[in-house]
Order: sequence, then structure tokens, then C-alpha cells
Amino acid sequence: MRRPWFIAVLIVPLHASAADIVVSAAASLSNSFDEIGKLYEAKHPGDKVIANFAASDVLLKQIERGAPVDVFASADEQTMDRAERSNDIDESTRRDFAANTLVLIVGANAKSPAKLDDIAGSGYSHIAIGNPDSVPAGRYAKEALASAELWDKVQPRIVPAQNVRQALDYVARGEAQAGLVYATDAETQKDKVHIALTVPTSTPVRYPIAVTAKSQHAESAKAFVDFVNSAEGQAVLKKYGFNAP
Repeated sequence: MRRPWFIAVLIVPLHASAADIVVSAAASLSNSFDEIGKLYEAKHPGDKVIANFAASDVLLKQIERGAPVDVFASADEQTMDRAERSNDIDESTRRDFAANTLVLIVGANAKSPAKLDDIAGSGYSHIAIGNPDSVPAGRYAKEALASAELWDKVQPRIVPAQNVRQALDYVARGEAQAGLVYATDAETQKDKVHIALTVPTSTPVRYPIAVTAKSQHAESAKAFVDFVNSAEGQAVLKKYGFNAP
């Protein structure tokens, strides 16, 4: 189970040392950043990475409301652009560090649709996607469905999720017959779901990372960002299915 942001905040001491780095990262980065955090700590004795995973928009709202975050990693450029416009990040530290692919998933034992249009058929009464109003994967999904002239047809069947991992879980548990998630997320439950189709998006799925403007541990935060972009950090991301940006 992912640690909600308020737990991360509560376990940060009021006078945290420079070695306590709070990293708020998109839910789809959960597995990879858990491993990257441990590797970073091993190379920086005494440092502690406190991970905080949720939908990118939710994370940005937390930062805007004063949550003590040092590093922000978003699942899309749009959310990071908003953070930059509102001066919530140090724009000089912003870098794209990974890329992903949107896919259509169905249950492990379900028949795969031959084409995306098939999900408008009667066999797909529930289609899980991240809430487009707050989840980057949901925005990519809505964009792709609209581009395929399917959004109006399937919108009444959409089951909006709080983040991309929840959309994955809906399909894995059989509560939705199909879902649109990132390829990396589908791989985390490949015993319960399988990828039916790769879904093209007009906007590339890229992940930016930056040190927050109000970080109390800017040097350590920059070191973590550098590590994510290092050969070792990139190898971990590749291991979990992410592409180079």
C-alpha cells in the first residue's frame, strides 16, 4: 500500500536534518522510485529518502498548500508547467528523466479487443481510467479516446480513478472490463491483466523532475535529482519498463 502524503508529512521532524529528502512522485513511479531511493541512500550514508506517491495534480496541490516537499516528479509536462508558472519549483533544476506508453488493458483471462474501437461495444460496460481532471494518465486516455472519436461513446462507462494504479486495480479485480494505463503499470500486475493494445497519444508521455522552490534541503534534493538522471538511476527506470526521455 502506498504511503499517503499526510503520513509522509507527519513523520518529517519539525527540524529535519539536511539528509531527510521528501520526494513527491507520480503513482506510476512507485516501484522504480522505491528502489532508486534505497540505492541513493546506500551511496549517501545518513541520507533518508521519504517517498510520497499520488496523482501528479494531487502532489502539486500539496506543495502549493505548504507540504514540506524537496523533490517533485510528475507524470506529465502539463503539471510541471503549472508548478513552474506558480514558482513552486526551481526551474533551473527541471529535467525530463523518463518516458512511458499508454496501453489498453483487460483481465488476464479476457479476450483482447482487436482494435480500440471495440471498447465501445456491449462487452465493455466499465472502462477504468485516471480522473482526467487530476490524473495525467487520465488526461492522456481522454485525449486518445477523443482523437479516436470514442470519448462521447464511452464516457458514460468510464470509471474514474484517483490515480493510475487504482485504474489498474479496477481491471485486475474484475471491476472493469478494460482500462487505459501506462505500460509500466500493467507490468506490475501481469498475472492479473494483460496489454491488449498500445494506444497512441498525440502528446508524448514524458516525466519531468525538479527541486521544489521552498526545499529546506536543496543540495541533497539536487543530488537526488542527479542520481535519478545518472546511469544507475536510468538503469532502474529501464528495468521497470520506462523509456529514455
